[in-house]
Amino acid sequence: MENIRIKQAQNLIIKASEKNNQSIQFKKPQNGTINVEIFENLFKDIIHAEEFIYSSLPSHNLSNEEAKLFTDYIISARENIDSILADFKVIKEQGDKFDISLLSSNTLFLTTKNNFKKSLKKLGVDVQRIIVASVPLIIEDIEEINPKIPKNAIKGIEKKVEHIHNDIKRKINSLNPEKIIVLAEEDLNGQLLGKRAEEKYNALIYLNNNLKDISEIELINVLTN
Repeated sequence: MENIRIKQAQNLIIKASEKNNQSIQFKKPQNGTINVEIFENLFKDIIHAEEFIYSSLPSHNLSNEEAKLFTDYIISARENIDSILADFKVIKEQGDKFDISLLSSNTLFLTTKNNFKKSLKKLGVDVQRIIVASVPLIIEDIEEINPKIPKNAIKGIEKKVEHIHNDIKRKINSLNPEKIIVLAEEDLNGQLLGKRAEEKYNALIYLNNNLKDISEIELINVLTN
């Protein structure tokens, strides 16, 4: 079974690295250092993409939403492959790399977990443009998420809700973002945050269950679509 998985991963890597531009020439590799983090991210992308092979059995047909997720992983794998090949001078380093900090300079992000904040910071997003909403934006949503929550706990949560709204308004006034984007998991917390942020702040919503492993290309797609 392990050999089969390795073979499938190899085939996907080959497909991911194929170029339409046939004028690209591969040069003799030079000495260099393996970027282990990029290599690990490459295989994470391949493993995520491989899951669609099994989930789409027996036809392997994908819906529009599934196709977007699948191709995002393949594109991300391709970007990582190009980065590794460039490190060893096999291909030229791409000159048109995106500056995530610049690309996100007109955006305010709302997310539900500090782990997601760290992922965005790692990709280059200014932490001043990220707000972690650890509680919903309206108190009624607390009871929907946890119907058994004690009444005496709700008062303390109300203060947190008020604090988040104050934080959002302060960021809007100081940063003057052109758009607000909710980045969260596709669970009840994420859905309710997206719904309320859309109602109150005209936010855009991006829900993804692999958000802690969001790639540069995925974030670029979120920012540019």
